Amino acid sequence: MNMEEYPATACACAAGKYRVKMKRLLVFLKDYKKESVLAPLFKLLEAFFELFVPLVMASIIDKGISNSDMGYIAKMGLCLLTLAVVGLASSVTAQFFAAKAAVGFSTKLRQAVFEHIQGLNFTNIDKAGTSTLITRMTSDINQVQSGVNMVLRLFLRSPIIVFGAMIMAFTIDVKSALIFVVAIPLLALVVFGVMMVTMPMYKKVQSGLDKVLGITRENLTGVRVIRAFHQEEVEERRFREQNNALSHMQTAVARISAVMNPVTYVIVNGAIIALIYTGAVQVNIGNLTQGEVVAIINYMSQILVELVKLANLIVTITKALACADRVAGVLEIPAGEAVEISGGFKEPDGGMTVESSDMSEISAVETAAGSDALQPRSVPYLEFDHVSLTYQGAGDKTLQDMHFKVEKGQTIGVIGGTGSGKTSLVNLIPGFYPVTEGAIRLEGQDIRTIPAARLRERIGVVPQKAVLFKGTIRSNLQWGKPDATDEEMWQAIDTAQAREVVEGKEGRLDAEIAQNGKNLSGGQRQRLTIARALVRKPEILILDDSASALDYATDAKLRLALKQVEKDTTTFIVSQRASTIRHADQIIVLDDGAIAGIGTHEQLLESCEVYQEIYYSQFEKEA
Repeated sequence: MNMEEYPATACACAAGKYRVKMKRLLVFLKDYKKESVLAPLFKLLEAFFELFVPLVMASIIDKGISNSDMGYIAKMGLCLLTLAVVGLASSVTAQFFAAKAAVGFSTKLRQAVFEHIQGLNFTNIDKAGTSTLITRMTSDINQVQSGVNMVLRLFLRSPIIVFGAMIMAFTIDVKSALIFVVAIPLLALVVFGVMMVTMPMYKKVQSGLDKVLGITRENLTGVRVIRAFHQEEVEERRFREQNNALSHMQTAVARISAVMNPVTYVIVNGAIIALIYTGAVQVNIGNLTQGEVVAIINYMSQILVELVKLANLIVTITKALACADRVAGVLEIPAGEAVEISGGFKEPDGGMTVESSDMSEISAVETAAGSDALQPRSVPYLEFDHVSLTYQGAGDKTLQDMHFKVEKGQTIGVIGGTGSGKTSLVNLIPGFYPVTEGAIRLEGQDIRTIPAARLRERIGVVPQKAVLFKGTIRSNLQWGKPDATDEEMWQAIDTAQAREVVEGKEGRLDAEIAQNGKNLSGGQRQRLTIARALVRKPEILILDDSASALDYATDAKLRLALKQVEKDTTTFIVSQRASTIRHADQIIVLDDGAIAGIGTHEQLLESCEVYQEIYYSQFEKEA
């Protein structure tokens, strides 16, 4: 079936899909069951009291005013006041419970989405997009919260008032009430027709908001570059185009939604005119009293008010369902996919099922005394076994056939031209990106079978871009080890050649760090990020071009200090400076995603043309 040829069917399918998504999110309301039940119940109580008001008014007109009975009028007036007070109390109570449930729901949902995002690998984060994830964490969840709040307050109340008013009208006069039977289906057709049309459009509006947020974020992050290249007008034009596109989408959906209120007013007011005419005829022939006609018209007015509320509710629910679909889409992104490993499959939680035929592949094993685990007799500490990597959506392989072994305590240098895959290579070790071919083994165990948290506890990473968080120097260093002592912090600071940075700040370890370390220079940020990684005393230390902002003297002192750290630490140094990695135990030379050579500095100078080109070009310049 072509959905474009059958829009009604497409809308129905979309609505069904949104309902399923919303149902998945409602699990976060389970701790607010009491509030979710009490809120609509108190609203129903308010609705029932409201339905009695026209009957009391009819009684006052027919008995009190007609007979000039002031006592009866006062008594019925007091009854109206009682209904109003009880209705108000019920409404306020319902509002309280609905707000508590909606806010609690959104809090738990936002926390769950945030935790899920923290568990995603870099491939899925790149695929989703930062601006999209921010929008779904903020704007989308706020819309869902509003939807839950409105549903708890009005979703039962409005239908009860509409159908209750119709039933009460039938108890007064069947002939007049038949007008309700015609008006209500027409109103329902308008309300739900608009909902079906606007629901997919609201999802496009939120996608447009993603794009505007993405441009805004990019401009704020790169404001210095934009001004340096005098591209303000270009960026303003790009933002204006996306903003206008969003505005046009919002205007289009608003026009359709705006049709709802006037059409419902026309239908209801037409029904009221018919009621007045019919009621006048019935009063004239004596079948109805004046009070009963007023009561029927009041019931139609109640229906009008409630349908206007229901129309606004439908708009809010439509937005909420579209946003719920987007939020649920984030939760459906797999934190880790099942990966086939030697005939078995690794589950996302790190467990592994191995078929019996795989046992033949495990060679040279022995049973340690008193241990149930099988221990390999001799395996390298870290092994890249013909590893390849292809980024999501990329046509060609970024890395291909990476095959080498690393022993514990070795220092490995990684060098190559720009775009050769150096960062991609070291990002595979902590499992930031899943390998697409081959396997990476740590002490003989495929890293995909190791839970991510346990794997990364053993690894200290200093990323290419030095990132510090708002807080203090102490709080930033504690990212490496939450319970680190001052002595451990100073030891890491000394190794990272950052003592002068810390001692030069007021408060030393408790000195304030601005967001993203904006109150520090590039070299200071790099040294503190190195200290942060060293605090945890990792088994594997990855320095991804982390000394690029340091001068040669500081870089040399840093390398000397790193050699004197834990002797069992395996260190990967990614650099474009040959002088930084020339003393490494092994140097891996990359060229266009492939290994161009592996060996020591002397061996590569003799046999690797790529390394020779890098080394001699740099040292000629230095000379």
